Amino acid sequence: MNSRQKVNNIIARKTQGAARGAAQSAAQSAAQGAYWTGHPNPRTVPLFSAEWGIEPETDAIYEYLNDDCRWAGAEGGYKHPDGLPMFNMSLGVTPKAGLAAGGCFEYAETVAEIESHPWPDAVHCDFTDVYARCEKFADKMVFTGMWCPFFHVLAGYFGMEKYFINMHENPKVVEAATERVVDFYVAANDKFFAGLKGRADIMFFGNDFGTQRDLIISTEHFRRFVLPGIRRIIETGKKYGLTVMMHSCGSIYRVIPDLIDAGIDMLHPIQAQAAGMKASDLAQYKNDLIFLGGIDAQSFLVDATPSQIKDEVRRVRDILGPGVIISPSHEEILPNVPAANIKAMSEAALETL
Repeated sequence: MNSRQKVNNIIARKTQGAARGAAQSAAQSAAQGAYWTGHPNPRTVPLFSAEWGIEPETDAIYEYLNDDCRWAGAEGGYKHPDGLPMFNMSLGVTPKAGLAAGGCFEYAETVAEIESHPWPDAVHCDFTDVYARCEKFADKMVFTGMWCPFFHVLAGYFGMEKYFINMHENPKVVEAATERVVDFYVAANDKFFAGLKGRADIMFFGNDFGTQRDLIISTEHFRRFVLPGIRRIIETGKKYGLTVMMHSCGSIYRVIPDLIDAGIDMLHPIQAQAAGMKASDLAQYKNDLIFLGGIDAQSFLVDATPSQIKDEVRRVRDILGPGVIISPSHEEILPNVPAANIKAMSEAALETL
């Protein structure tokens, strides 16, 4: 059984209405652990590679750790003939220096101003390279699709503070801009998945909605301004029969039921130190979700011993399994994480329990 089959069997135990044979297969294979390293930071790659005597490449790290998964993001498929960015949020203003800085909608007051912006067009998407990466790892569980970070894109257009203020003071402008950003992501994903043709099984997209303590915005504003866009993106993946996985760092426990209702199948990365996001907190959703993540990368993976890492992996698997794929609580592996700890996480995650 290859990695793709193994992860699909873990997912199948959640799928409602699965055939008896598929359910039995899932139950039989549930004890076979699955693992994803996440994304080693570019500064981390040479450190791990030197430690293990392998090529200084991310894929070489995955191979060394017997990783079951690969990421083939489709965002790079946008190729405007004039070299324009996908979202030109600095149009006519001083180039932005982060999400807090105001973009070209900082002073927008009318829907007409939003509509007149030169929005991207999916006609400029060419996914040939993404399809090739999916094919390269046909035996792995490939996560793919447009990343669709519309929450971040809108914070860039307005400036984060103005974005949130406008939710109160000028909601029509926020809704108009949200619709146009999501329109593009839906069209681009529709084009991408139409050509995917079985090369991958999981649509992966993400926005960060949480802080260490709570949601960035109120649940009411999340449901009005964010959740409808999430639903539209999910519907595109479901249209093509894909399992849908959503990423959000931080404490998002307040809206997990909303995400389940919207159609999310898998949740990543389970930021263990954020409020309400411990494995024991999330166990109530184990019949509704597959979890990817769970091993704290803020301090535990940095400071623990390899033996402690293995014990924690087994603990999380016991709580959230069988529907869990072990991975760090942040996909970005920073240079302060010892190579020996990542190796220990991989070894314990792949144990047959």
